[in-house]
Amino acid sequence: MDTTSNSTASSMAGRFRGFLPVIVDVETGGFDAERDALLEIAVVPIAMEASGFLVPQAAVSANVEPFPGANIDPRSLEITGIDPDHPFRGALPERQALDHVFNAIRDAVKAAECQRAVLVGHNAAFDLAFLNAAVRRTGHKRNPFHPFSCFDTATLGGLAYGQTVLSKAVLAAGLPFDTREAHSAIYDAERTAELFCEIVNRWRRLELAEREMAAPLTV
Repeated sequence: MDTTSNSTASSMAGRFRGFLPVIVDVETGGFDAERDALLEIAVVPIAMEASGFLVPQAAVSANVEPFPGANIDPRSLEITGIDPDHPFRGALPERQALDHVFNAIRDAVKAAECQRAVLVGHNAAFDLAFLNAAVRRTGHKRNPFHPFSCFDTATLGGLAYGQTVLSKAVLAAGLPFDTREAHSAIYDAERTAELFCEIVNRWRRLELAEREMAAPLTV
């Protein structure tokens, strides 16, 4: 049985078996990925410093036009504050929005010498479902993400800090969170990225300390 740990790998490809973690946050017109509109998408690729610790990269985002026949629940808009018809929203059709964020992700995957991206989200199944639904609707053939594997910071936050709500997990990690900015795809993606990096880096620090303590003394 292979018991090798990748926790202290010095490259992103080595740390996550060839996958590049990319944070994704979507804002939508409801909870049904097949029927409800995708309105915003933001992604934050993760990089690894020479020290082996993770850092978020710049966010890439797009406002998205509701697909033809999409449902939009007014209650969702009350939460997000999105006005789909605002003339200055600069929304892109779904295909163009996916191209915009996917191009940036493919560049990050290549730079990290990885083979594919893996979605990281807070309650990741929600974001992955809307992403995959948009890919199917547009017939997109160059989706850089693994189709079903993902990392969930709600689960990781519960493990590391006993908190599963994004704002509470971020604060428990000692990071700032402005509730007035919440439910913006960019803001939530950036805070999720910081939380993910802090949890992974916390584990790395712990394992490095344990290895140092276990190392035999030399004289």
